[in-house]
Amino acid sequence: MKFCPSQNNIARVSGITLIELILVVVIISILAMVAIPTYRDILKNNEMTTAKTDILNIELRVQRFFTQERRFPVDAAELGGLPDDPWGNPYVYLNIGIQNGVGQLRKDKNLVPINTDYDLYSKGPDGRSVSPLTAQSSRDDIIRANNGAYIGEAEDY
Repeated sequence: MKFCPSQNNIARVSGITLIELILVVVIISILAMVAIPTYRDILKNNEMTTAKTDILNIELRVQRFFTQERRFPVDAAELGGLPDDPWGNPYVYLNIGIQNGVGQLRKDKNLVPINTDYDLYSKGPDGRSVSPLTAQSSRDDIIRANNGAYIGEAEDY
């Protein structure tokens, strides 16, 4: 007996077509285009918040030192060192009272020092900084200004 499959008995092979595959790739690409920038923004905000919190904590250490010693620390070593910022750079502490002139002090757009007690800041994501806050390399810094009344990004000060 010879078996001859008829058209009704032929098993249909199911699979995905090229159009369906392209459609899936397009949908995944659109989702990635939305998700990746959002994720980067979340990471940036987290790093900025961490830097601001660190500066607040260091400020508390400086104030505690001032209360105990009746003077500000000469340098970060007197505080037991400073941690690194979220971008891997050390925070910068500068006692204004022991500086000769205003050369190293952080300055606003009018080149007036932004603090009268001490400077404390992070060099930001680029790891570069110069004295005036208006300089391009200083705009992303996280600063303490107005003797602690402002802690935030230099470009917003």
